[in-house]
Amino acid sequence: MAYGKIPDSVIEAVLKHHDIVETVGKYVHLSKHGKYMKGLCPFHSEKSPSFTVTPEKGIFYCYGCGKGGNAIKFIEEIEEYSFPEAVRMMAEEAGIPITWSGAAERTNTEGGGDRDTLIGAHELSVKLYHYLLMNTTHGQPALQYLRSRGVTDKQIDHYMIGYAPPEWDTLARFLEKREYNLALMEKGGLLIAKQDRSGYIDRFRDRIMFPIWSRDGKVIAMAGRMLGEGQPKYLNSPETMLFNKSRNLYNFHYARVSMRKNRRVVLFEGYMDVIKAWSAGVENGVASMGTALTDEHASLLGRNADEAVLCYDGDNAGQAAALKSIPILERAGMRVQVAMLPKGMDPDEFIEKHGAQAFMRETIEHPVSATKFRLLYAKKNHILLEEEGQKDYLLEAVGIIAALDSPTEREFYLKELSREFDMSLDSLKQDAFERRQQLQKMKPPRDNNDNSWNNGRNENRENRENRRTSSAPPVLPAYQVAERKLLAQMLQDSDIANTVHQKLGEAFNVEDHAALAAYLYAYYAQGHDPDVSRFIASLQDDRLERTAASIMMMDDDIPFDEHLLADYVNEIMKVPKFREIDQLKEAMVRAERSGDMLKAAQIASEIIALERQLKGRQDDRF
Repeated sequence: MAYGKIPDSVIEAVLKHHDIVETVGKYVHLSKHGKYMKGLCPFHSEKSPSFTVTPEKGIFYCYGCGKGGNAIKFIEEIEEYSFPEAVRMMAEEAGIPITWSGAAERTNTEGGGDRDTLIGAHELSVKLYHYLLMNTTHGQPALQYLRSRGVTDKQIDHYMIGYAPPEWDTLARFLEKREYNLALMEKGGLLIAKQDRSGYIDRFRDRIMFPIWSRDGKVIAMAGRMLGEGQPKYLNSPETMLFNKSRNLYNFHYARVSMRKNRRVVLFEGYMDVIKAWSAGVENGVASMGTALTDEHASLLGRNADEAVLCYDGDNAGQAAALKSIPILERAGMRVQVAMLPKGMDPDEFIEKHGAQAFMRETIEHPVSATKFRLLYAKKNHILLEEEGQKDYLLEAVGIIAALDSPTEREFYLKELSREFDMSLDSLKQDAFERRQQLQKMKPPRDNNDNSWNNGRNENRENRENRRTSSAPPVLPAYQVAERKLLAQMLQDSDIANTVHQKLGEAFNVEDHAALAAYLYAYYAQGHDPDVSRFIASLQDDRLERTAASIMMMDDDIPFDEHLLADYVNEIMKVPKFREIDQLKEAMVRAERSGDMLKAAQIASEIIALERQLKGRQDDRF
């Protein structure tokens, strides 16, 4: 089958253990609608739920974006895994042994064996550095520094913080003794080749070490903080086959449980902020690693939380970073708030100075809205004691408020401005109205729905979606309807599939339908019983999986019998004849225009013969 080295028994066991409703329900709030479960699609922006789960068939399908499949496919899509990765993760959760050959291979990256080797080397290196920090005289200065910063031994153990000694080749010798390929270790970011390529040295030296984990808790990189003087103060692992800083977030694997439970995430700028905040009670804190927040980060967070609280440093750089992060998170459909810190203070310093309770009470639990933060940020750039400064700020503030989609929000903030500066509310509203008209004119003709995650917050999109969902679905040609209904029966009954195989074979007119039929014949030939979810797992083709899921979502209350089957087959088999007749009619017209009436008459005879064949086929039955 297309899934290669993963045994049939593993696929079946994974699908049996992972109920489709429970699997999807961890990510999507589902409500019962008859025999279906419905919710807002996690893969595209929508306000009215078009995402549907069919428990009895073990599949999902979205009528809005067309994504569909079984529980494995859902995990592939939502977690951005390959098929083997999704099966492996789900098998581990179910306690199914990972024994098949190539179980760790990944379809879109370099060799799976190298990946596993590098992960093993990283995890071993973390244990070494942690041991050196906690149990040797070499690590004492680093340990004392951490404790002076208020980091407890419990935090050190939880986050496996370590220490890389100043010697050039401590880790290189350690890994070489354990027979690791040092060239691969360089490729994985742990070592650096000497300039003359005569050997390897440690990438990290005399640094406090912070392991970086993947989403599933594997060590994939490291970050080192210089203990003494020197540059760079922080050094991260380079981009490798394991680590991509634009996609990974520090502490995500620990924070995910709390994020999903509370649908809220707190974003920090640094590792120490995350670690200290964790001790203060922030179990849903994450941080980007040596890079600004990216769309990939936001997409990952948006699948696990609805609300983001930015808790960046209180200095100018931190506030500027927060301002840039807000629209990125909003594009991912998240409600964004900002935790305000005193000027120049970072979360770590605030906790150390004022304590955990004050940090939670004064910052995390009482953030300001994204709009309020934008207004405060704009305000500091104007001299409000001067008339010109007030005017410029008011104009900028009105522009910020005008961009809000909600009329209620616009009214709220305009009233605040009116009271604060003793300005006429009507004049502010007029300015906001004119600015909003300008913004509407500057918008492109339509939003890029593929990159939007705002869940209906955009009024224009909401109107378009309402029109789209209220309009009737496109009417398919009769032969396409026949093919889909026939395939739906074939997917649920192997005897019907065998009959169709004998009478029709793969002569479906729609390419995807023909491919599905061919795969289905092979599936049953291998002795499988009808099982839609299991069959979809065998396809390993995104388009075919969506098509199969779409077909199985059709409601058809008409009793199926041999006469209806014959009607469907006849409808399908007529299409090539109709196409041939159309081609002959075009040829006849060309012959008439060229004056070749004899040829035109011959073609007309062929057309009549084909039409008689079609008419005679109408009453044919098996």
